[in-house]
Amino acid sequence: MRNVMIIAALASQTVNAFPFLSEMPGPNPSRFSQIKTASNVKRQSACPFNANHQGAAPYNSKYPYAGAKNGLPGSGIGGIKVPADGDTAHAFEAPGPNDIRGPCPGLNAAANHNFLSHDGITTFEELVDMQQNLYNVDYAVAVTLATVGVALDGDVLTGKLSIGCDATSRTSATGDLLGKELGLNGHNKFEQDTSLTRNDFFLASGDDYTFNSTLFASMASTCANKFDRDGLALYRYQRYQSSLANNPNFYFGPKFVFVYGAATFLYEVFPSFGPEGTPDLATISSFFGAESDGSGGFRFNNREMIPANWYNRRLPYTIPDASAEILALYLKYPVLIGGNAGKGNFDLLGGYNGVFKDGKFTGTAKDVRKHIFCQGDECKSNDMEAGNHGGDGVMFSMYKEGLV
Repeated sequence: MRNVMIIAALASQTVNAFPFLSEMPGPNPSRFSQIKTASNVKRQSACPFNANHQGAAPYNSKYPYAGAKNGLPGSGIGGIKVPADGDTAHAFEAPGPNDIRGPCPGLNAAANHNFLSHDGITTFEELVDMQQNLYNVDYAVAVTLATVGVALDGDVLTGKLSIGCDATSRTSATGDLLGKELGLNGHNKFEQDTSLTRNDFFLASGDDYTFNSTLFASMASTCANKFDRDGLALYRYQRYQSSLANNPNFYFGPKFVFVYGAATFLYEVFPSFGPEGTPDLATISSFFGAESDGSGGFRFNNREMIPANWYNRRLPYTIPDASAEILALYLKYPVLIGGNAGKGNFDLLGGYNGVFKDGKFTGTAKDVRKHIFCQGDECKSNDMEAGNHGGDGVMFSMYKEGLV
C-alpha cells in the first residue's frame, strides 16, 4: 500500500500551453473518472508478448549484492563485482523476439542480466531493488526514478511498467479503460526530446525508442571517446540545438532535469567503480549495445550488457550527487527552457519565479533537487517554498519528511 501511495503521488500531470502535449496518448490521471480512447500513434508494429513471464532473478545469501529486496533499502555498500563470479542467474542473456526493450540502455542491460524481468514487464519493487543492487544507486534516487517511471508510463495500481512499448494488457489493472499505458516509449513523460541516442518523437514518426547509430557516433566524436562531464555537456547542447532547429514540436520543459540526469549516468554510474573509473568507449558501447561497423561508424548489436569484470560504485549515487551533476552539466551550456509552438517559434517557460530568468534555469543544486521531486507543470518554485504543491507536491512533501 505504501508503494501505491508513493507512485500515485506523481500521477497527476498537467498540460501547459503547448497544444501538441494535450494530444499525446496515454492515461491522464486528472481524468480518471472519464473513459478515454487513445489516439493512434505509430509505435512498434506489435509490442512483443512473452507468454512465459518470469520475474527478476532472486537475490540470495550467496549473492546478496547490496541486499535490497521487496522495494526496501539495501546496505548502500558498493564496490561489488556485478555479476558476481558464479552468479549464473544474472549472467547475460540476449533478449528474444518476444522480449520488450526500450529507450533506456541502463534498464535494457538490467533486463538482459535478469535484474529486471527478462521479458521487459517489470515492477516498482524490481526497479528499486535493481538500481541499488546493480548500480549502487541510493534508495531515494531508486524510489524517485521508479515512481516517475511507473506513474507516468505504467500503472499505479499494479505497480507494473513496460520498459519499452505499450503493453497495457499486461501492466494495467483496468485494461485500456483509462487510456493506453505506453511504457517508457511514451513521449514527453519519462522519455523526452534531445535523447542522447534516440530520435525526437515528431522527427521519426513516433519512433523515439530505436537506437540511432548516427547519434551514437556523434556522441562518441564530440566526447572524443571519453564520455565525461565536459564532453557530454557539449553533446547535450548540440542535441538541444538540433531539436530546436528541426523539431516544430520540440519541448524542453520542467522535466529537463531528468534529461541531464540520464547523461550523468554515463560517467557517474556506468564506468567500473563509477566516478573512480573511466567512461571510455568500450564501457559505454557495452551498455548501449553499440559496436563498430568496420567503416568508422557504429551499429546496434542487440547486446546491451554489463561490461566484463565490472564493479559498481563504492558509494551510492545520491540525490545531492545527481543534483550537483545535473546543474554542472546545464551550466556549461545553459539553454532556454520551453518549447516550439511551430518551427522557429520558441515559447519560454513561465511562472517559475526565482528559478527561471529570461527562460534559463538560474537555480542552485538545491533547486534542482526540488525539481526532481516536484514535477508537475503547476509546481512552481514559489509553491515549493510555500508548500502548495498540488498532486505532485505529495512526492515533494514525502521527500521533505524523509519518506523517500
